Amino acid sequence: MTTILPTPTVSSSTATGQVRLTVRGLRKVFADDPRPALEMLRRGATKAEVLQRLNVNVGVAEASFDIRAGEIFVIMGLSGSGKSTIVRLLNRLIEPSEGQILLDGRDLTALRYGDLVEVLRRDMSMVFQSFALLPNRTALENAAFGLEVAGVKRADRRKAALAALERVGLADHADHYPDELSGGMQQRVGLARALAKNPTIMLMDEAFSALDPLIRSDMQDELLRLQREEARTIVFISHDAEEAMRIADRIAVMEDGRIAQIGTPAEILRAPADEYVRAFFRGVDASRVLRARDLARPPDDGNPGEPGRFRYRTDTAGHFRGVLAGDGTSALFGLEPVAADTPILALLGRVAAAPCPLPVVEADGRFLGVISRAVLLAALDRGEDARREVRHG
Repeated sequence: MTTILPTPTVSSSTATGQVRLTVRGLRKVFADDPRPALEMLRRGATKAEVLQRLNVNVGVAEASFDIRAGEIFVIMGLSGSGKSTIVRLLNRLIEPSEGQILLDGRDLTALRYGDLVEVLRRDMSMVFQSFALLPNRTALENAAFGLEVAGVKRADRRKAALAALERVGLADHADHYPDELSGGMQQRVGLARALAKNPTIMLMDEAFSALDPLIRSDMQDELLRLQREEARTIVFISHDAEEAMRIADRIAVMEDGRIAQIGTPAEILRAPADEYVRAFFRGVDASRVLRARDLARPPDDGNPGEPGRFRYRTDTAGHFRGVLAGDGTSALFGLEPVAADTPILALLGRVAAAPCPLPVVEADGRFLGVISRAVLLAALDRGEDARREVRHG
């Protein structure tokens, strides 16, 4: 069969693998006495059953997940699924009824108010859908507002705010007031205000949903650019499947207060956990959201028809060094690997012309795997048979 020596290490382009935020058994019941509803939820009751029996609303029935340092973790679902409640539980704008929220191992649910305020000032920023800019303050003053509340000296907060405006392309508009800025510019100021604190985690609640489609796409590009440069940990709330697929490292899909599935965009497209998840993403154009890394497979996995023909050579650090014929006596010259971030539409010609499954590498040259014609075609075909083919090779 196709072989590779030695086996490379596969890793994300942004996330480090270190867990930054841990959520365990998180629940929110909107009631003066949540205990009866919590007992029902522990026994597996749904939001609807709790409402029917106790006339009590449940925001989050149960949620447990880990968020890695440097990843964009998108929580999505329909209206009422609990996604916006979760993001407010993470910074305790809403108090959890049950569960743990650990930031770098420290349980935020157990902190006293003063300690919690200090953690939120230092480690968390939030970007809202409504921009939430102060109309009587300039873009610079708005970007510095969080630092002002935190007690940072005027000169220091001005310097940090100006640097944040520079990062989002608004340094030339620092002295403009919100009503002098477009909607997209106003949201960039909101993003700069969050960045100025240099937070450990950024929480973004439907941050781009109020923007028109073109500006929204620009802001998504801006977020991805900033992520490439700084690799922050971002929790992003969205109801838009294509937005989630475009920006997420991983997605948590919520239904009725519970998490239906967590996975990468490729994992969810290839293997939706149930009909709810499948229906949610049915209209997503895979060619617009999937990248080469999403389709890369180990050479022996899912590449039928190529037994023993090719060997993908790497060095001891896992960097791609070339392709050899199966007997190892002749090299395939001129076969360049494809970058992991390449959109799959840009792969069509190269995969079709390549004499073997196309090697995929990270920016530093580390080998991720290969893409065969069969796997690429299956990814482009969203039919049920194609999903099974991509899932099982």
